Amino acid sequence: MSARQAGRPEWARSAVYIGGRWRETAGGRTTEVENPATEAPVGTAANAGAEDADAAVSAAAAAFPSWSAMPPRERLAVLGRVHTALERRRDLLVETTVAEIGAPLRVAREAHIDTGLDVLRAYLDAAADLVWEERVGNSLVLREGIGVAACVTPWNYPFYQVLAKIGGALVAGAAVVLKPAELTPLSAYLLTDAIDEAGVPPGVFNLVPGPGRVVGEALAGHPDVDAISFTGSTQVGARVAAVAAAGIKRVSLELGGKSASVILPGADLETAVRASVDAAMLNSGQTCTAWTRLLVPRADLDSALRLAAARADALVVGDPARSETDLGPVASASQRRTVAGFIERAEAAGARIVTGGAERPAGLPRGHYVRPTVVTDVAPDAEIVQEEVFGPVLTVQPYDGVEEAVTLANGTPYGLAGAVWGPDRDAAVAVARRLRTGQVDVNGGAFNPAAPFGGYGRSGNGRELGRWGIEEFLETKALQL
Repeated sequence: MSARQAGRPEWARSAVYIGGRWRETAGGRTTEVENPATEAPVGTAANAGAEDADAAVSAAAAAFPSWSAMPPRERLAVLGRVHTALERRRDLLVETTVAEIGAPLRVAREAHIDTGLDVLRAYLDAAADLVWEERVGNSLVLREGIGVAACVTPWNYPFYQVLAKIGGALVAGAAVVLKPAELTPLSAYLLTDAIDEAGVPPGVFNLVPGPGRVVGEALAGHPDVDAISFTGSTQVGARVAAVAAAGIKRVSLELGGKSASVILPGADLETAVRASVDAAMLNSGQTCTAWTRLLVPRADLDSALRLAAARADALVVGDPARSETDLGPVASASQRRTVAGFIERAEAAGARIVTGGAERPAGLPRGHYVRPTVVTDVAPDAEIVQEEVFGPVLTVQPYDGVEEAVTLANGTPYGLAGAVWGPDRDAAVAVARRLRTGQVDVNGGAFNPAAPFGGYGRSGNGRELGRWGIEEFLETKALQL
């Protein structure tokens, strides 16, 4: 069965979107998109090259002056139409997310598509309150779009991650070139359909799917790209920054994470453990903000392990198209091998597998599935504690005293997210203030699409979401009057 026969017609694509129109790539190449649950092809996407990236940048550079000069309220009206066009495609976007990343239906609907739409709406709301120009003494201070923004997005949240970048850039008045992940380009095509339908001016948004080592590299080094926003691994992020440095570009990086969920003495242990397991396993653990390290008072360790194992064992692993499924597959065979390797090496080094393990889940001989796994008896410097696994794996570590808890929580090179659970909000906030990380949930605080998101240390730099995500793509000019 060919890719075009295997999925919906909307998933059989071969073109790039440059200057407001669809056109074939310079090399005429396409790539197949695999469903990680079935290992069968479900669609195709363009396999663009450096020549296509250059054409997209040229189109964006030509469109930027008029888009940037457009009054903000008019840009917001255009982007409001994009939001409406995306809402009409909500069901198709959910189905596409299930097919290309293997997210279960509920996760695809809530964490991928609805959260992405919320992020775009929050950008529009934030822009309405942003101060675009102000008087400071005898100066008129202006905020204006940075120019051409290249946005390079990952495969784990293919719709949400795109909107987290292009939403802020387009609101700011920048013109965008988007390179989505090779594994998951289909939702980016549906987004582009909505942008085209909404009447975004030609060249303001351009889509060039293709390999990161070709298209991403070309965008990072292109002399006419003014800003690059990248989400992905820390190793690749370092390469993006190095290539971009020669052009003195603004670089925003959202990279790896190894976030801790800290349960303080006196907190509701059952609620905190359950929420921490769910956060670690969300999207099959392929979430950069996943709380993959659970830190508990030593006196509570045995109880925490029982609760964590029970919750992990209760999660339903299987066909993501079924409503009862909690965890689908990881994204690829390569990713499954990576996750299994972490588990195997941890066990060989003396870690105890409380539940789960590197073996396939029973009854799932096909698809890139991983068992929800809870690991303990690990040293603070163990690989599985220090490195991002990007799979459904949670480590549980005991601590003696709050000082040690803070030390352990801050004891990795990463600082993207985290959680603190306390007997009351003040106690939890006091510890949360001490964590060197960009986002901390306190006693189960809800995600806020209007609040800034980004990392410390090897988790990157810059911020996305809300007014902070718009400001990443703004320049500031002072007119001395």
